[in-house]
Amino acid sequence: MATDKEQLYQQRFKRYTTAMRKGKPDMIPIRPFVAEFTAKYAGYTCQQVAHDYRVAFEAACKCAADFDWDAVVANMVYVWTGLTQAIGLKYYGIPGLHIPKDTGFQYREPPEDNAFMQADEYEALAADPVGFLYNVWLPRVSTEISPAGRPTSYRNNLSFVKGGMAMLSYFTAFGPQIQRLRQESGTVSAIAGIFKAPFDIIADKLRGYLGLTMDLFERPKQVLKACEALMPHLLHVAISGADPSKSVPIGFWMHRGCVPFINREQFSQLYWPTLKPVILEIIRQGWQVLFYAEGKWASHLDAFAELPDAGIVLHVDQDNIFEVHKKVGHKFCLSGGIPNFMLAYETPDTVRDYCKRIIREVAFDGGYIADASAIMQNEASIENVRAMTETFREYGVY
Repeated sequence: MATDKEQLYQQRFKRYTTAMRKGKPDMIPIRPFVAEFTAKYAGYTCQQVAHDYRVAFEAACKCAADFDWDAVVANMVYVWTGLTQAIGLKYYGIPGLHIPKDTGFQYREPPEDNAFMQADEYEALAADPVGFLYNVWLPRVSTEISPAGRPTSYRNNLSFVKGGMAMLSYFTAFGPQIQRLRQESGTVSAIAGIFKAPFDIIADKLRGYLGLTMDLFERPKQVLKACEALMPHLLHVAISGADPSKSVPIGFWMHRGCVPFINREQFSQLYWPTLKPVILEIIRQGWQVLFYAEGKWASHLDAFAELPDAGIVLHVDQDNIFEVHKKVGHKFCLSGGIPNFMLAYETPDTVRDYCKRIIREVAFDGGYIADASAIMQNEASIENVRAMTETFREYGVY
């Protein structure tokens, strides 16, 4: 193992990118997506890392330096209170304000009868997605912004100034944070760019899950039309923030397209037709996509297998990683699969045994990245995360 931080970085970078492209590196890369776990380890509360991103950055750097990890996200506690309060966003529950200070931030589902987009507004969204989001959606999700056509206010004007300043402060801080991880601990930045399926945008931020559920039966053609209208915009968002060298993948956070949220017919008629073309275009332009498949996606593995070999990295959450490997392990690099409940409540020996099984049955020929099933919050045991890390380092050498 290299001692010089830049040399260590280059080793880890090669290890990580080789595995993602279905190769066999020198050892299994470890890339934990740690959010509030970093706060717990560094001695902070969830409230502290949410309210001050500089504290969250410190916690991420401390974990990266103390654990022998190859790649991390610069700050997985991505909701910064300074930004959400500047704009007055309603759909986040903030630690210490809306929820207990030791609970990670939460997404607050809009009430069915007061969704941020109404059932009769699909045509307006499809006709002009940007205009609809700016003029209709934004005033509804903000406590500060005046609806279009109504008198403006001091608080309305100030929210745009504060919001712009907050975004500038927060997002320009990620570059130095990524460089700091590289220089201080030789740690690779795991992803660059963000993507969400059009279907998930409607479910997460517009209609809410209950509203969309009814729409899938009452107005499926309008849902499809709106998803199609969102496709080019989401492609632009994904590529505009992607790694210029095309080395690390674009993160794709998958929410409402899995079992039990929608059925197979809805997946094949609505979700996949408005997702697959965008993924294919991203791959055509030279990027990989990290399918961070939260929930159960085994029912849709045949659809994923339609994508080019090594075009995606498939992260396994609640599905059985051993069965997923049998199904698509020959096509794609897999990551995750270590249950979060195990890391939270089982013993270190149980964690070690499970990790050894993954090494034997999933990672034996490369193409696997070690991680928990889902983003690690503060319920994860420090001892168990250490046991996971040490097991892959000890037994994960090829």
